[in-house]
Amino acid sequence: MTVAQMLLIVLNVSIAIVVLGLGLGASLNDAAYLVRRPGALLRSVFSMHIVMPVVAVVLVIAFGMRGPIGVALLALSLSPMPPFLPLTQTRGGGTHAYAISLLVITALLAVAVVPLGLMAISVVAGAKADAPEIAGTLALTVTLPLVTGMVVHDLYPGLARRLVKPISTLGLVLLVLAFIPVAAFEWGRMWSMVGNGVLGALVIFALVGIVVGHFLGGPTSADRLVLATATAARHPGIAIAVAAANSEQVTLVAAVVIWHLLVGAVMAMPYTRWMHLLPTPEPQQKADKTPRHFPPIR
Repeated sequence: MTVAQMLLIVLNVSIAIVVLGLGLGASLNDAAYLVRRPGALLRSVFSMHIVMPVVAVVLVIAFGMRGPIGVALLALSLSPMPPFLPLTQTRGGGTHAYAISLLVITALLAVAVVPLGLMAISVVAGAKADAPEIAGTLALTVTLPLVTGMVVHDLYPGLARRLVKPISTLGLVLLVLAFIPVAAFEWGRMWSMVGNGVLGALVIFALVGIVVGHFLGGPTSADRLVLATATAARHPGIAIAVAAANSEQVTLVAAVVIWHLLVGAVMAMPYTRWMHLLPTPEPQQKADKTPRHFPPIR
């Protein structure tokens, strides 16, 4: 078993556990939130899967990011939102149901978006993607654990409440542990990315994502916060899986992914604080008094 295969296995297992914990705190009705709001759904897809891939192509060309690093940024721009992001979005004041629904829909769309997107921009990166492999990865790490958790939440709410915290904590710990060896062995390359333009490109990518998501997120600040942070941060496992299909330098791509996650988290903090300082419109004040999501399905 290669290092790339071991990294993917540990990463995917940790993501699946995080998503299971997320599902235990959500309802099946939450997943249909965007289906009932086609305008918000179209804006979300346009923000994440149309605008940001174009931005990534421009950055790859402008910064001369050829090879695995360029593939990494392009794959990130096409990937769904990180499965652990709804936890921070909800704690930051984002709409819980919107975050869950966006996670489910972008994961389903990624099965087609990632391969087709890489085919469309293969002139820039020369990249390829294995659609069945991507579909299987998303099904096992996102769709299956999320639906399982939501079913348990709806049928056995007491059990779900007891399990959600320890499972979520375990998943996040494993996720961090999965990246520690990469940071240790690739520290030299990671540090070199500070001065060779890679980190600058990732900062621009995150900044544009926050701005685009904010203005396309709709009239309420809670929805804007969800789409802004989701547009700026992407699924680490998909980018690494695409890299594994295109290059043997998977740990180098993982180093780019680590910087991407760190930059996204750092830039999201002042944005979230700024959103909390904005006055809340009257319609949203009333909406905040309603339950977080619809009653569970029985």
